Amino acid sequence: MVTIDIQYQGDLRCEAVHQPSGTHLTTDAPKDNHGKGESFSPSDLVATALGTCMLTIMGIAARSMNVDLKGTHVTVQKEMVATPLRRIGKLTVQIKVPGQFTDEQKQKLERAAYTCPVHKSLNEDIQIPVEFVWD
Repeated sequence: MVTIDIQYQGDLRCEAVHQPSGTHLTTDAPKDNHGKGESFSPSDLVATALGTCMLTIMGIAARSMNVDLKGTHVTVQKEMVATPLRRIGKLTVQIKVPGQFTDEQKQKLERAAYTCPVHKSLNEDIQIPVEFVWD
């Protein structure tokens, strides 16, 4: 179990502390939802969690295959919808992997990405198209 302590700072800003490490993170409401947009919004963190989780799980798989994913780049584009209520509607993921990999390694790494706990935890109403680019 991991504990995150969160305190409201006022003006639609929160500060979260990751208790195991003491790392601080600030969130801010986005400009299109009454905020200043000066930091990650809570829904931005969902997109961030998805991309970093997919890459981390790929990294675990790569380590077990004795291959290196250093330099891999993930981009996640978050699209909000307003109806029937404001929520994340789509998270488009592009994973660019540099280096030479066999077809078998590519398949294992792609399968690993889809087993990411964040991906498995998201509502099925959220579209999550994923593109792998093997450079």
